[in-house]
Amino acid sequence: MSQARIIDGKAFAAQLREKVAAEVASLKAEHGLTPGLAVVLVGEDPASQVYVRSKGEQTLAAGMHSETHRLPADTSQSELLSLVERLNDDPAIHGVLVQFPVPDHLSQAAIVAAISPDKDVDGLTVTNAGRLASGLPALTSCTPAGCMVLLKDVVGDLSGKRAVVIGRSNLMGKPMAQLLLAADCTVTIAHSRSKDLPGICREADILVAAVGRAEMVKGDWIKPGATVIDVGISRFPSRDPVAAAAGKTRLVGDVAFDEAKEVAGAITPVPGGVGPMTIAMLLANTVSAAKRLNGIAD
Repeated sequence: MSQARIIDGKAFAAQLREKVAAEVASLKAEHGLTPGLAVVLVGEDPASQVYVRSKGEQTLAAGMHSETHRLPADTSQSELLSLVERLNDDPAIHGVLVQFPVPDHLSQAAIVAAISPDKDVDGLTVTNAGRLASGLPALTSCTPAGCMVLLKDVVGDLSGKRAVVIGRSNLMGKPMAQLLLAADCTVTIAHSRSKDLPGICREADILVAAVGRAEMVKGDWIKPGATVIDVGISRFPSRDPVAAAAGKTRLVGDVAFDEAKEVAGAITPVPGGVGPMTIAMLLANTVSAAKRLNGIAD
């Protein structure tokens, strides 16, 4: 069996950003509307700082309005919720995103509940989760939405495929399962308490790994020819001793890539697979939110 097709998420994301930029230009020209995204970062988490900077840069590159609100780690719950409320009421802002994780003294649930569902471009509010589960138009979590774009291109018609999602988070696992169900897949959600996880995975035509455990999914867990979407990302010291001594790191996913590519039909690499799609879908969600808030057909 030949090696798996490597799914180039970078290339897909670049195409999507081009489409978003064209849509933004059209909204400006035809409606005088500039979609706006506000990102809130609390504290100094290094990975979050990188993500937030990238979001701001890509938002501006697409011709959109971008705001980044950086708050100290000791920001109170009431101060943060007050900022979210102001952004909810700001007509120049169509998407509101609070970067998680937040410091331990802040309630993620309360923060999500405070975001207007109409501006919830992360798709985390109960309203958007319920609309997705009910098959209604919704702002959908960016990473699973990006995964679906990749799957539809690689697999084509997903109807009748057996899909296994490893992970049950509100941000990834649950909405991923809902999107696969909507595409007429037969879906299993597996997790840390699932019995015979390797056996469950071997049944999957489509395997989505989103648990945050480095290289947990081995090559012999994968059905020959399956499409594997690796959402996980973990950072380790470089294998090169000199580079490691200089602080260089390497990124790995939830799937043991070198083993899996010998079995799978197609697979996303880490990095360069799902990751680039997440911000591209965030931009697309913000454009959708701007259109809906202004009564423009999406």
